[in-house]
Amino acid sequence: MYTLMVADDHPLFREAIGAVIASGLPDSLLLEADSLEGALLKAEEHEEVDLVLLDLGLPDAEGLSGLKQIRERRPDLPVAILSADQDRRTILDALDLGAVGYITKSTPRRDLLAALTRILEGQLYLPPDIMRRPPAEVQRQTPIDEDVRRRLSELTIKQLEVLIRLTHGASNKVIARELDIAETTVKTHVSAILRKLGVTGRVQAILAAGSADLDALLTERHELSR
Repeated sequence: MYTLMVADDHPLFREAIGAVIASGLPDSLLLEADSLEGALLKAEEHEEVDLVLLDLGLPDAEGLSGLKQIRERRPDLPVAILSADQDRRTILDALDLGAVGYITKSTPRRDLLAALTRILEGQLYLPPDIMRRPPAEVQRQTPIDEDVRRRLSELTIKQLEVLIRLTHGASNKVIARELDIAETTVKTHVSAILRKLGVTGRVQAILAAGSADLDALLTERHELSR
């Protein structure tokens, strides 16, 4: 049984989340809060909270400030963002601040339950449809930092293929299926990517890739290998 908390100031939305959890995660306890301070107080009363679903538009915490405050006061508390904001930069900033996932409010019920299950199992969740969109930095062709370019150049073609899918929010299972390789092989590639980029996790790898046009880099590597 899980204990979850939804922090959102819209009662109807909290009710909708409650219905999803009741149907897909039976016997779970759902706590509700309509403000950041209310969420923090309930977290103190219920130390067993497994996950907080945090809206970015609370009356006492605008944007990512609520996430920052929770991370400062309760760094042990897993927090996933549940928001209407679909900006790719916001998603990456939230993950960089320690969020364990980012779920958009437009996510279909079935996908929402799958996202919650994945997060509760200890995996990171990113919205694949948004992460597939080219970041604005790439669209403006922002120059890539030379150190980042050098590190990316050290990746093999297969590692670049894996990294591209990581930036899209794909899980190891999905990457394995798309590249027709074993899931254990994906894990090996991910470990190599983290080592070569000098980072400790997937989120950091995505951030390290930053404004790089990975698809163009991959095409370039394929041409050089001919």
